Amino acid sequence: MPSAFDFDHSPFDCLTPEERERVRAQVDIAYFREGEAILEAGMAPTHLFVIIKGFVQQFEHGGSDAVASFGPHDTFDGRSLLSGQVGGRFVAAEEVLAYQLAREAVNELIARNATFGALLFSDLSNKLAAIAGRGGQHELQSLALARVDAIPMRAPRFVDADSDVLSVVRLLQAERSTNVLVRDLAGPATRLGIFTVTALQRAVLHGTPLDRLPVREMSSFGLITVDAAAPVGDALIVMVRHRVHRVVVMAGGEVQGVLEALDLFSFLSNHSYLINREIAEAQDLQALARASAHVTQLIGLLHGGGTRVGQIATLVQALNGRLFERAWQLIAPPELVANSCLFVMGSEGRGEQLQKTDQDNGLLLRDGYAPPADLDAICERLTRALIDFGWPACPGGIMVSNPQWRGGQAEFAERAFQWLLQPDGERLMALAIFLDAHAVAGDAALLAAVRARLFSLATDNDAMLARFAASIDAFAEDPRWWQRLLTLGDQAGPRFDIKKQGLFPIVHGVRSLALRAGLDATSTAERLEGLVAAGRMERELATDLLESLYFFMGLRLKAGLAEQAAGREVTGRVDPARMSSLERDLLKDTLEVVKRFRRMLRLAFRLDAL
Repeated sequence: MPSAFDFDHSPFDCLTPEERERVRAQVDIAYFREGEAILEAGMAPTHLFVIIKGFVQQFEHGGSDAVASFGPHDTFDGRSLLSGQVGGRFVAAEEVLAYQLAREAVNELIARNATFGALLFSDLSNKLAAIAGRGGQHELQSLALARVDAIPMRAPRFVDADSDVLSVVRLLQAERSTNVLVRDLAGPATRLGIFTVTALQRAVLHGTPLDRLPVREMSSFGLITVDAAAPVGDALIVMVRHRVHRVVVMAGGEVQGVLEALDLFSFLSNHSYLINREIAEAQDLQALARASAHVTQLIGLLHGGGTRVGQIATLVQALNGRLFERAWQLIAPPELVANSCLFVMGSEGRGEQLQKTDQDNGLLLRDGYAPPADLDAICERLTRALIDFGWPACPGGIMVSNPQWRGGQAEFAERAFQWLLQPDGERLMALAIFLDAHAVAGDAALLAAVRARLFSLATDNDAMLARFAASIDAFAEDPRWWQRLLTLGDQAGPRFDIKKQGLFPIVHGVRSLALRAGLDATSTAERLEGLVAAGRMERELATDLLESLYFFMGLRLKAGLAEQAAGREVTGRVDPARMSSLERDLLKDTLEVVKRFRRMLRLAFRLDAL
């Protein structure tokens, strides 16, 4: 058996070293000519195949249209091994070279490794849970390989070596810092050193009054440095090797900051804490822009480390909420902040946004409060700031800079009431977006009061609820979706729109059911939990819908990160050529869940009668 068997692909990437040795000892190689049938419907399967080269197409029993395609590193047909009978026909679309692992060996692996078995042929929820469960094992390793400049650091603070220690200590206290960099210009060449709070003890014991003691005398020169592009793990090694608690981060010969051991360990164990602190301490919008970039980096790190999509989304919502709040505090006068409620909507409001998409935000003002005369300019400044942070302007103008998306409580409640009375396409869209509103700054009670009024009016209107739910068909179901995922070789096919075909039907369908049930939750997960608790949905369907939602979000994030890395516009559309057989298999299962959910909604809201 060649030693080149690739264990980096599912389901073999979950095997232990001992289990991998068993695979190496028992696997063989098979060759199939173009057009040759590898498995026939009804036969008893004897092997699991892993493609090395070429492509295989699967056909339903008696059918002429391919229903699945398998390429290099893809595995087939685990389900046949489980059932004992091949359900379709597998044909070599071109010359195929494949590893084959005997059924007995596969059964042995399943008995020893439950995750391996789940990835081969479990139901949807167990399969997705198995994938998510193994992800956390790689997170720490992924973070250790991240670049040093992914860790939020304060900008370097320099003082002259002739400065007295007392002045420097006052500076440290004012800036809540533990160190400053010291420039010494006295010699033939400039020296760079560091003064820390630890050195203060030596300064006190020195005996010279602190206001007459040059900081040069108490500073350490010959700094320990690390390159900004070096892996975080390398910075840790440098600290251990030199027995220091901080290193100076350099890039192109310039100082970028000082990395403390505490910050490094916080990054490895709880990296979101550093970004949260960075946001809280930001004194201007430029500092917030840097924090926003760190949130974007964090998403890529967590996804690369295998963190569950739902956990990433929840964390991102919290960090983005703090970012919006701090931006509003820096831009708006305190009186306006106290008498308003800044809120976000759409996927940001639901806590399901992973990459920055179009802004969806608004502003409520307390009734009776007279806003500043320059409110327009203040709101425009916030919109521009969010654009600088990476959120594009909303093409539909759903932003605080648009007067239609800000106003007093009574005024906004009346506007929302009109969305109910005259539910055309545009108003229904506005209603749907507003139902996901989540307060991020100011007085959240202002938003809660308007939403409560809206729910009391909406739940008594069956006709409106039906028209609202009918939007699940805003993007017609495409019956050819599977054929579009079967592109072989280098032929480029259309990309699959995950948002239209997967995310939107789930999100809006659950939103519609929650509105009818009077549930005030905003996230899809909370709405599903509320529907189950109220007896409005079976637990099994709710679980499948939530797992499908997270799977779609993960696929979209993966595609978006690839587009981002390639310098292309981020669309989040899935490229079939980049999907593994496991992803295609899961996509088929999740879209079946969506189809089943659509049928349930049509019956629940009697949509066929509209």
